[in-house]
Amino acid sequence: MIPEEKKPLVARALRKAFDVTEFEEIQMLTAGLSSALVFRIVVRGCPYLLRIITRTDAMNDPTRQFACMASGADARLAPRVCYTSVEDRISITDFVNARPFPVAEARSRIPVTLRALHALPPFPNTVKYLDAMDGFVQKFQAAKILPESETEELFHFHRRLRSVYPRNDSEMVSSHNDLKPENVLFDGERVWLVDWEAAFLNDRYHDLAMVANFVVNNREEEEAYLGTYFWKAPSEYQLARFYLMRQILHISYTAVFFLIGSEGKPVALSGQAPSFREFHDRIWSGVISLAGAEAKVQYAWVHMNKALQKMRSARFEDALRTVTEKQAFT
Repeated sequence: MIPEEKKPLVARALRKAFDVTEFEEIQMLTAGLSSALVFRIVVRGCPYLLRIITRTDAMNDPTRQFACMASGADARLAPRVCYTSVEDRISITDFVNARPFPVAEARSRIPVTLRALHALPPFPNTVKYLDAMDGFVQKFQAAKILPESETEELFHFHRRLRSVYPRNDSEMVSSHNDLKPENVLFDGERVWLVDWEAAFLNDRYHDLAMVANFVVNNREEEEAYLGTYFWKAPSEYQLARFYLMRQILHISYTAVFFLIGSEGKPVALSGQAPSFREFHDRIWSGVISLAGAEAKVQYAWVHMNKALQKMRSARFEDALRTVTEKQAFT
């Protein structure tokens, strides 16, 4: 299960962390887009999470990842860190025995967690998220995975968003950037954030919007969710920024998941796309996994339809105007 060339490194990690060279149990947990190998191991009767980074690049830098994870652990946002080795690209942390996380409870608890995360000392400013997502959209457009007639309006809206949404480095905060359900764990008492692979300095609204895909369903819930995060009722500008970031995420997920799920080849969409809310509810509850190519394509389709629906609305125009006006006076 552990690659042969990694076994001596894992043995060294176990020896330094627990003064043993073998575990009693092991179960592979990795699923989704990460290239890392992730295992639940048992040592001396206690469960731990073993993570082996298999590739080093801008998004898989162990120095940044372990530093951000340690910062999160110090603030009790991430599980306790038992061992890390940048050289071996291995980490061992406490294992969280996750329980079902009711959506209504998540909607009230997670903004508190995000407020604490975003208040941490600044993470490295490694990736310009909005620029990176623009790159994926350009790749998606160039790949012609869908007929131009099906994507022309989407790209038009993307250009408008790019021209308006702020990209001010001074507003960036320490962010997790990958808050999908399997990375937001609830043990019955606390919320824990795991898998800090994508952690870096980013726009606060990215983390907020990503979680909102799963737990926020309407304007009333938006206001309560942001009100918990900001400690007070959100302003029209904050609501507008949040709304526009949600559209940026819809477009980004459309591009990324079509590219990965189709392997860059044309896709013919037929029938009716799944419901956005139903699809996300089933991901949140663990019924749907995005590990397979077909699920990725469906997820891209779900986000594309949601983006078009939201950006055809009067609220989209109002949000663009609110943000534009605010930027003009700052």
